[in-house]
Parts: sequence; structure tokens; C-alpha cells
Amino acid sequence: MARKDESCEEDGCLCASGDLLFLACAGGSNVGQISNQAAVELAKEGKGRLFCLAGIGAHIDSMILPAKERKLVAIDGCPVQCTKKILDHAGLPVALSVVITDLDIEKTPKLEVDAADCGRVVDKIKECLRA
Repeated sequence: MARKDESCEEDGCLCASGDLLFLACAGGSNVGQISNQAAVELAKEGKGRLFCLAGIGAHIDSMILPAKERKLVAIDGCPVQCTKKILDHAGLPVALSVVITDLDIEKTPKLEVDAADCGRVVDKIKECLRA
């Protein structure tokens, strides 16, 4: 098993997890946008499904109930960890939590997604899923 590090906070093995849901920050900064884009790319690769964090935050039962039956991956842009906090508040356990700034990607107010930074995030999440 790969070494667990601070940028890859997980609860149990996800290698045989079935259906994963990716929930992303999408905040008003580069790392928020990278968070969302990384979730989109992982979903397009078939690693799991993109899921609606806003629906969870709004406490919509039809969103919360299916999330209770799956492993959740929280992708946050910064240490504030809005995604993880929303899931915690809804009583949904997080199987994997990744914070982009923990990967030495600096938070800026710019909304552009640097493809290389996004690739690093996607690769880190894939590594964590295999650990």
C-alpha cells in the first residue's frame, strides 16, 4: 500500500469502492476552478461521477440519499475546505479528502485553470484512490 500523506486524506481503501462521487469546491479562485475541472476530468475518465455539492448544501433529500450509499471524494481548493464541511454538515462521511493548496499550488484570485496544475491534482487523486 502506498504511503499516506497529508495531501491524500482517506478513510479506508477505495480500490474496490464501486461507485465514487466527486464533489468539488468550484470557488472564486484558481484552486477552486482547478478543483472543479479535476472532478470533471476524473468523471470523464470513468473514475467516478461528478455530483452536485450545491444540492447537498441545500439539503435536498433526493441528492443526499444517493450520496449516503456511495464513497465520496471531497476536492477542496484551499484549507478552508468548504466541500468537506458541507458534506460533514449534511452527515455524509468523506472517503477521500484532497486539498489542492496542499499540493504546493498557490491560491490566486485568477480564475484560469492551469492545465499542468490540474493534471497534478488528477494524478494525485488517482494515486490516492489506488493507495
